[in-house]
Amino acid sequence: MKRVLALLLISVFGLSACASTAPPQKPNNACAIFDEKPRWWRAVRESASRWGAPISVQLAIMRHESSFKHDARPPKKYFLWVVPNGRVSSAYGYSQAIDSTWNWYRRDTGRWGADRDDFDDAADFVGWYMSKTRKLNGVSMSDAQSQYLAYHEGHNGYKRGSYRRKGWLMNVARRVGRTAAMYRSQLSRCGGDL
Repeated sequence: MKRVLALLLISVFGLSACASTAPPQKPNNACAIFDEKPRWWRAVRESASRWGAPISVQLAIMRHESSFKHDARPPKKYFLWVVPNGRVSSAYGYSQAIDSTWNWYRRDTGRWGADRDDFDDAADFVGWYMSKTRKLNGVSMSDAQSQYLAYHEGHNGYKRGSYRRKGWLMNVARRVGRTAAMYRSQLSRCGGDL
């Protein structure tokens, strides 16, 4: 009986852990996202308050970086198209932050226990990075497209304009801008209900 009870408890805790990290069922609807995941609403609101990063832009960046997957990783590299040989980059989690940038964030904020697969920490990271982009590159916090380009290319890459030679990246940045505008519009209708 004890063994059955232990297995049942493990199953319940395992399922609740999966449910809390599963991507939202309606990722194109900000109101539905926050209805399903109220903790996410608190996280992006706190990041907005701390860093001045609009909720709609934070959400759009994470939507396009990780599809809201807590353990998202870039594709693997292959040697001779068959043998796995590491990953394209060290990007990981909701924010897809690379190791060096994540470590810079932890040093700069003192948040040594922050994890890239924790939505609260990822939201704070995105807000922090956006505030650095505003300070270092002069990009408005509400300019989702330019914020995304700096996020993807890094502050120095953005300053050099490296994104201009990447048509695919410009297309993604435009989509991030449209997604942020869509989220902003949705949040204006449901924000008071959250």
